[in-house]
Amino acid sequence: MVRPPRTVRQRLCLDKGYDYPEVDELVEAYSFEGHPSRRGSVPRERMSNRPRRWVVERTHFWMNRFRRILVRWEKKARNYLGILQLACAWITFRRARLF
Repeated sequence: MVRPPRTVRQRLCLDKGYDYPEVDELVEAYSFEGHPSRRGSVPRERMSNRPRRWVVERTHFWMNRFRRILVRWEKKARNYLGILQLACAWITFRRARLF
């Protein structure tokens, strides 16, 4: 089965470590639309000054604040799952300002 050619060019965001002519040639050869950051360029400013975190990273940070989850003391999976659910409920109630 032959794959039909792409009609829309996919975007490829690269950091300053990929600022080489060989990489530019490869990006063009594989029909990507490259957006590499160039060395010596000034980084763009963000909309707000606060650093942004992904939802998963933030949630894992909150979960790791519970020592019993960070260091798994339970040997049985059911006990660990119960502690994990308790921590999730505690975080949810705290975020809803019920505690």
